[in-house]
Amino acid sequence: MTETYEILAIKYARHAERTRAANFLWPDDHASPQPLDFYVWVVRNANRTILVDTGYDAAEGVRRDRPIEIESVDALRRLGIDPDTLDTVILTHLHFDHAGTLDRFPAAHFHIQEREVAYATGPCMCEATLQKPYHPDHVCSLVRKIYSGRVRFYDGDGEVAPGITVHAVPGHTQGLQCVRVQTHSGPVVLASDATHYYENFERRQPFSVTVDVAQTLRSYTRLEELAASRAHIIPGHDPLVLARYPALTAATSGQVHRVDLPRLR
Repeated sequence: MTETYEILAIKYARHAERTRAANFLWPDDHASPQPLDFYVWVVRNANRTILVDTGYDAAEGVRRDRPIEIESVDALRRLGIDPDTLDTVILTHLHFDHAGTLDRFPAAHFHIQEREVAYATGPCMCEATLQKPYHPDHVCSLVRKIYSGRVRFYDGDGEVAPGITVHAVPGHTQGLQCVRVQTHSGPVVLASDATHYYENFERRQPFSVTVDVAQTLRSYTRLEELAASRAHIIPGHDPLVLARYPALTAATSGQVHRVDLPRLR
C-alpha cells in the first residue's frame, strides 16, 4: 500500500555573496545578487523517517568559504530525530554540500545511483574542473560503506520505501537522482541539483556547474513528468523555497519549512 509523507526542507547554510553570473550557464544579468541556500530534506510519517542528503560540516564550510548556520545533525536533533539511529539516507549525488557528513550516521544505509559512484571514482576525476565540487574524503567514506554492506545502488528508477522512489536526472553530474514522494497534495519531487533554482527549469536555463547540457534539459522535462505540477517541484538551492512554503513552526521560520503543503504564493 502506498504511504504519504510530510517533507521538511532544512536550510543549514547560505552563500549570500553569489551573483547571477555565478548561477547560470548563460547569464542574462551578470551583476545582480542571487544568494544560494543549502538544504537537506527529511521525509517522514508514522512508519519511517528518511533523510535526503547529509550536507557539509563546519570544517568544509571554512575550507570553501561557505560557513554553515547549523550542522545538519544538530538541526535533526532539534526536530527530535537521532542521527545515531537513523537507518535510511538517500544521496542525490556526491558533491561536497550533499554528501559531506556520512560518518555522522553510523546506523544508516545509503541509497545512490550506480552511475554517480562510477563518475565520482572514475577517469573524469582526473580533471580538476570536474573534481572541484567533490571531496575525496567524502567519496572514500561512501566507498568504505560499500565494503561494509551499507550502500544500495540504483540504475535509473527505484523504490526506497512505499511512496518514495528515486529517478535518474543526470546533467549536473552523471549520476544525479531526484526523489519522488507521495504526499496528501500529490507527488512532490525533491529535485536537488537537477534544478538549483526555480528559474533553471522554468526558463530551461542550466546552472553554471553542468557536465551535460542536453541531459540537463531532458531532466527538466523528467522532473515535470514526475511531479503533480510545477508547484510540486522543490529546487535544490533556491531561497524562494522558504518564502513559498510554510514554516514547520513559528520557531523554525527561515530554517525548517514544510514543502509537502500547498504553496503560500
